[in-house]
Amino acid sequence: EDVGADGVFWNRRYEPATVDRDREIKRLLRGVGVEAQSFGGALMFEPTQVKNRSGTPYRVFTRFWNSLQEESPPRPAKPDLGALRLSDRAPSATVALGEIGLLSVPGQAAGLADFWGGAPTRELAERRLREFVRDGVELYHGHRDLMSEDGTSRLSPYLRYGQLGIREVWGALAGIPSEGAGGKVGVVRQLAWREFAHHLLFHFPHTVTRPLSQDFERFPWGSGGEVLRRWEQGETGYPLVDAGMLQLRETGWMHNRARMVTASFLVKHLMQDWLGGARWFWDTLVDADLANNTFGWQWVAGCGADAAPYFRVFNPVIQGQRFDPDGDYVREYLPQLAQLPRQHIHCPWEMGELELRDLGVVLGGNYPRPIVDHPQARRRALDAFAELRATREVGAVTSRP
Repeated sequence: EDVGADGVFWNRRYEPATVDRDREIKRLLRGVGVEAQSFGGALMFEPTQVKNRSGTPYRVFTRFWNSLQEESPPRPAKPDLGALRLSDRAPSATVALGEIGLLSVPGQAAGLADFWGGAPTRELAERRLREFVRDGVELYHGHRDLMSEDGTSRLSPYLRYGQLGIREVWGALAGIPSEGAGGKVGVVRQLAWREFAHHLLFHFPHTVTRPLSQDFERFPWGSGGEVLRRWEQGETGYPLVDAGMLQLRETGWMHNRARMVTASFLVKHLMQDWLGGARWFWDTLVDADLANNTFGWQWVAGCGADAAPYFRVFNPVIQGQRFDPDGDYVREYLPQLAQLPRQHIHCPWEMGELELRDLGVVLGGNYPRPIVDHPQARRRALDAFAELRATREVGAVTSRP
């Protein structure tokens, strides 16, 4: 009514609350004679389009991926914004961006601007896509897990908020030859993982708050308190975990390898409910996407589709030695450890106290001691999983006719 619109058009999303919201918006608009249509621009394929032969949703990525490759490629994006006849009247009710309170971490704004190179505009998104296609795809396969390098696309925030469309990214990749381009295949698979996450959320909306695997509703996770706070603040005493959590606080983003390690540490070393971690990521990630966030946390916790087995417990020291071998990632976010030699940057407690003091490190002072012992924490997680599995097997036996 404010702007005199006779039609409202948007690209739909697939979160449960958003599906309900869009349905209500359409009902209200059409009820007053305004045309209302939503379109499938947020994904390459609609969640209802990809099903297995029995007509049910996929729960295993490999089968989902194989099915996607049998589909026709998504239509190229050809935006023609000039064809839209927009109103020149502004709505009367407006809210300044600063009034919304989007930043949950005090002082984070400066770090966001520095890390992302400016305000999150369409122009910045297009530039990042061009640079990644030109320089990044070729290196992606060998560099994406190295945490101190800019080896990933960093396109996820722009896809999340719509400065880029998924079919634009697909179209930009299409011009790269596939032969010998392991990087291109890897990027396309990541886009397919994104599709899979939305596919699961659409078909299993309860997974926002409950595990897909119902057995895990009985799992003895803890929740909240000092343990969760120390993880959130990057004070676990494991440098790789803390560096990841501090990167998140400072930049609103975390390297994908660090996301897996920090998430695994929370649910398996600290035995905390995956929901607590999912909520913190939701509050602090600039690319926070409900489908990806839910799927990723349930994957790590072992309670979702195609999940990592619960007995896979990431060792943060070995992960650091493998994917941050020189310790550059840790040194960037934990400057108090900058003088440590590479062989101890991921396990400072293995050095003597006097050696550490000479290098400016005091365990329990300017850097915390480990919050848990890795072998003991791993054993506790495996014992809990074994107990859950035994309970499941007993239940299966007793429920037989």
